[in-house]
Amino acid sequence: MPQELKFGLDTFGDITIGSDGKAVSHAQVIRDALDEAVLADELGIDAFGVGEHHRPDFAISAPEVVLAAIAGRTKRILLGSAVTVLSTDDPVRVFERFSSLNAASGGRAEARLGRGSFTESFPLFGYDLSQYEELFEEKLDLFAALIRHDAVTWHGNLRPALTDQRVFPPLENKSLRVWVGVGGSPESVVRAARYDFPLMLAIIGGDPKRFVPYVDLYHRAFAQLGRPAQAVGLHAHGYVADTDEHAREELWPHYKASRDRIGVERGWPPVTRASFDHEADGGALNVGAPETVARKIAATAKALGISRFDMKYSQGTLPHDDLMHSIELYGRKVIPLVRDMLS
Repeated sequence: MPQELKFGLDTFGDITIGSDGKAVSHAQVIRDALDEAVLADELGIDAFGVGEHHRPDFAISAPEVVLAAIAGRTKRILLGSAVTVLSTDDPVRVFERFSSLNAASGGRAEARLGRGSFTESFPLFGYDLSQYEELFEEKLDLFAALIRHDAVTWHGNLRPALTDQRVFPPLENKSLRVWVGVGGSPESVVRAARYDFPLMLAIIGGDPKRFVPYVDLYHRAFAQLGRPAQAVGLHAHGYVADTDEHAREELWPHYKASRDRIGVERGWPPVTRASFDHEADGGALNVGAPETVARKIAATAKALGISRFDMKYSQGTLPHDDLMHSIELYGRKVIPLVRDMLS
């Protein structure tokens, strides 16, 4: 078990409801996310991530812009994407944005690269969904070259080649923390090891312990490559309230609304309260009083040997005030409890 577990918070800028029960504007959700990040920084939470989506139920489509605004209002917290959909972006532009963010924030930027669990960016930016795997593989290859070399010579099948190309601004101290986000594909786990990137497991359902084989695979891949393994982190949904009962009752209607909306698109049946409670009891959903959430995180950290836990705290239409209270409890109570349990 790593000596020190780091803690983060992630949001997709989920569209919340206000005190009148009506949906808050996308612009206000982004402003609220800034306040949530400032609170996380004040509480000493290690990292704050914002995800990229291009759909009506999430407000954040340009993570680096939001993160830059957060950088101007915070002092120490790491600032990352959760995730950047590299498949439908240009690696050179992604590098430029993160290098700029890294400079503006004094070296606090983190890039988390993935294929994304939604596919709306493919038609939006003119990419062929049939090239889902090939696009990510090729673009990750180029991004890895960009962060490791001052001048890059590279060629692929889906993008124009580069010849002795420098990209600006260069990385200060030649350093940028880059995670590869993986949702459950063994091939993706091996790919992260091959490119020598830390692994961030995105667990949205089921017992987190089912991901132990993926962690083992990651370490075996590094052993075969003759290199020491990089860090393993975990992104999972969570919500903290004063009591277990309050946490479940407050979260349930918002969780159901979000899950059912996505379920219509993907052909899932409506979620039931029984399945919600099952996920909270033994699945990946970290919901409850601080002690309950801390016990679950500690058990998961021990089972998977992770060195980073990021809680996706924004949950469907949960109001901003509830999210702020959850962040407060996470920073002041959950994190110290977990550290005590793991000491």
